[in-house]
Amino acid sequence: MNSSLVIYNTLSRKKEIFTPLNPPLVGLYVCGPTVYSDVHLGNCRTFVSFDLVFRYLLYLGYKVRYVRNITDAGHLEGDRDEGDDKFAKKAKLEQLEPMEVVQKYTIGFHDVLRLFNTLPPSIEPTATGHISEQIEMIKKIIANGYAYEVNGSVYFDVEKYGGSNDYTILTNRQLEDMLNNTRELGGQEEKKGRLDFALWIKAKPEHLMRWPSPWGVGFPGWHIECSAMSSKYLGDQFDIHGGGMDLAATHHTNEIAQSRACNHTSPAKYWMHTNMLTVNGARMSKSSGNGFLPQELFSGDHPLLTRGYSPMSVRFFMLQAHYRSTLDFSNEALEASDKGYKRLMSAIALIPKLKISKTSSVNIDDIRNRCIAAMNDDFNSPVLIAELFEVVRLINSVYDNKTSINSADLEALKVLVNDFVYNILGLTDDSNSTNDDLSKIMEFIIKLRNDAKSAKDYATSDLIRNGLQEIGIQLKDSKEETLWNKL
Repeated sequence: MNSSLVIYNTLSRKKEIFTPLNPPLVGLYVCGPTVYSDVHLGNCRTFVSFDLVFRYLLYLGYKVRYVRNITDAGHLEGDRDEGDDKFAKKAKLEQLEPMEVVQKYTIGFHDVLRLFNTLPPSIEPTATGHISEQIEMIKKIIANGYAYEVNGSVYFDVEKYGGSNDYTILTNRQLEDMLNNTRELGGQEEKKGRLDFALWIKAKPEHLMRWPSPWGVGFPGWHIECSAMSSKYLGDQFDIHGGGMDLAATHHTNEIAQSRACNHTSPAKYWMHTNMLTVNGARMSKSSGNGFLPQELFSGDHPLLTRGYSPMSVRFFMLQAHYRSTLDFSNEALEASDKGYKRLMSAIALIPKLKISKTSSVNIDDIRNRCIAAMNDDFNSPVLIAELFEVVRLINSVYDNKTSINSADLEALKVLVNDFVYNILGLTDDSNSTNDDLSKIMEFIIKLRNDAKSAKDYATSDLIRNGLQEIGIQLKDSKEETLWNKL
């Protein structure tokens, strides 16, 4: 095990040395999607970030139980239990049964994450598959005096809980300020306090998703599902709980309160949150018209895009920003990232062509140690990528016979690339899937150029090279062959 890994803990608001509760097992819970619409890019950024965390913990030798839930119960739209049922609304709009909506968008979610090459979680539980666990947890919270039933609905008593517990421990807000700033909601008179949230909601006659309970027919509130499922599969307390930063103030705050009220302990030792997405400096949102669906980013079919980008280019782009940093989308940033990704893959493709020397002027162990140091610093993927571009420089230098490498260091280089590029960053070379036809064309063009050079027709040879450069294709000559890559 590597004991030097540090994680920024939202709970303590500082970096802490990672010490698993039950090594070598690590419990990781990440809030998954609500599957009533297409997965948006903010979700993808979160899941790619925690895929990096999952992969690196595995690299360190831990056995990781990664649980990512699917929210498929018909909870309401607002954090304070107001509004319409999301699934019923979508089902009526698309003329489907609610579970058809769930199936459709769950499949779409998995398809998108597969394109981003994320590893599947160890367990992917659904809210509807764990209704009994949620009911049992609610019963315990009531028995412990932190919840009350009114007309078939059950609410968590925030002010009573806050009397002996720090309700805002995750966000460091003042409970009194929250009470003063919370508006009165129409139709919510049955709640004792304005911050009280629903654990169980009585179903109206027209509500489509409903289950029997000790308090009548109804459905669970949003927050209780994650508490029930995380405790079932990871225990009352586990190692890491993750999600987007937008979940911290309400959903994760209420998860902590529920778990402490039920199990008398905080659910997770470390809380990790990914930052938001922006577009050209403005917050990404559907209402602003600057939101992207992943498929729009891949196809380029969006008013703010000049072209499409491959899933691996987008993954590389996401990993070039630290998970706690704002990630700003722009055509310029995506173009630069796409070029960087292709430069990395082109260098890796040269490795089988490197000449072995008896001596070596490289230090692969030093590079590996710097890569590990980057990841041990709160999963700092931007610094790791910077170190990998030093690897790119080294590969090109060896290929150009400016640096020597022996067989042992070459094997160590191959292992380094496999570990950090493929296994940890989760990148794959997707150029082969799109460039098969182009490869055949380039073979023909390179042959024409070589024929021109053999005939000492250097003007035609230069014309071909420069023309390809102008359209974004670079030629690289060596004594043995000419290679090409897209800029």
